[in-house]
Amino acid sequence: MLPGLKAGFTLDARLEADSEQLMWLGLCELRLMNDRRWPWLVLVPQRPGVEEIHEMTPLDQAMLTFETNMVAQALKRVTGCTKINTGALGNIVRQLHVHVVARSEGDPGWPGPVWGHGMREPYQRSDIRRFAETIKAAL
Repeated sequence: MLPGLKAGFTLDARLEADSEQLMWLGLCELRLMNDRRWPWLVLVPQRPGVEEIHEMTPLDQAMLTFETNMVAQALKRVTGCTKINTGALGNIVRQLHVHVVARSEGDPGWPGPVWGHGMREPYQRSDIRRFAETIKAAL
């Protein structure tokens, strides 16, 4: 079994298709959304069947908060962005996952949300690897 992988846990196919695995944190798999318009990370708690934060144990909730804050701080340092947007929507992908998006004035769609704005622009393989290594180093 891979480190961090919990028995019975399966990543939603849409999350797998739209993002790249970066690393395992204590509770979550950290992934990078494959859209170069925004530096956009996703934390996926490795708990089967969980759709809402309130369904998690208090310890898992605390760990998710800790990991989300750690990722947000690293993303802010790396990008120098104006604002970090954090959200767990789940309207389309029901599996619990937390988006952490670096936003800056003048980016595509500012100040509106990133969801539903234009067409996704995938990274070049070399750029996604470079950004992934920068984030890993910041964590």
